Amino acid sequence: MTLDLPLICAAILAFSVAMWVILDGFDLGVGVLFAFAPAAHRGTMMQTIAPVWDGNETWLVLGGTLLFSAFPVAYGTLLSAWYLPIIVFLFALVFRGVAFEFRSLAQRKAPWSISFSAGSIAAAFAQGIILGSFVQGLDLSGGEYAGGPIGWLTPFSVAAGAGLMSGYALLGAGWLILKTTGELQAWSYRAAKLALALVLAFIVLVSVWTPLTEPDIARRWFSWPNMAYLAPVPLLTAVVAMGLWRALQHRQEHAPFVLGIVLVMLAYLGLAVSLWPYIVPRTLTFWDAAAPPTTQAFILVGVLVLLPLVLGYTVHTYRVFRGKASAEYEHL
Repeated sequence: MTLDLPLICAAILAFSVAMWVILDGFDLGVGVLFAFAPAAHRGTMMQTIAPVWDGNETWLVLGGTLLFSAFPVAYGTLLSAWYLPIIVFLFALVFRGVAFEFRSLAQRKAPWSISFSAGSIAAAFAQGIILGSFVQGLDLSGGEYAGGPIGWLTPFSVAAGAGLMSGYALLGAGWLILKTTGELQAWSYRAAKLALALVLAFIVLVSVWTPLTEPDIARRWFSWPNMAYLAPVPLLTAVVAMGLWRALQHRQEHAPFVLGIVLVMLAYLGLAVSLWPYIVPRTLTFWDAAAPPTTQAFILVGVLVLLPLVLGYTVHTYRVFRGKASAEYEHL
């Protein structure tokens, strides 16, 4: 039996992106909430993610490397379109990374607080802009990007940017509920409720907007028998959202973070269903953009070695730093 190497590489790429959205998503979400949190608790907020934030970005490196090596045609096409938002995203990560190192040591904390919160907001929003333009499709001519330097900037991509930022804020609030106590935890419950309301509003908006503007997506979801096969996705989304709201109402500690992850992953699944099997929407499939079989086989050997190490490191890190954040960081 011949292995479908592009399909295997696509599955690993999808897994890497999902891990990045979950892990880097909640620490970016803490940064998004940072600007609105009580100043007295900001030190604790940063300390809840300080041991793990840089390791979370390992999944970004893995996903980007896999896209470059396994699907080079898609890599070249997509990055030429997203040059500006990717630059913003990378600079934003630098700003928030520097803030981690200097805020606790500085006498004037305000500049580093701004660096951390603004970097987190910009990074989350840039990712959403990229996601929105990906869903909506890029202006291509002869297989090359022809949309100009801001062709990715549309009302839909801006809405997607705000929606992803809300999703990250929901994950960040769930993380803070899990890791903190007292006033900060109580504030996080309130923040999670607001973030959940925004996430659901954006899910409805995108769910209506995309079928109305993209006929292929409308046929994917609303033709028979696809409707029957895909109906569990929106139904599960509604059930999880109700469960998450109840968990917040009853002040549960673990359920908000777990259900927040499930909700975001259901949205991710919905996008995957809408766009499959394209890696460059409605232009290039995973098979069209794949590297030669020998290259993909070589990549998979490396992934089989590297992926268990990354997973093991991730599990070990979260196990070592489990438990509540200490109140001693409130003054930082």
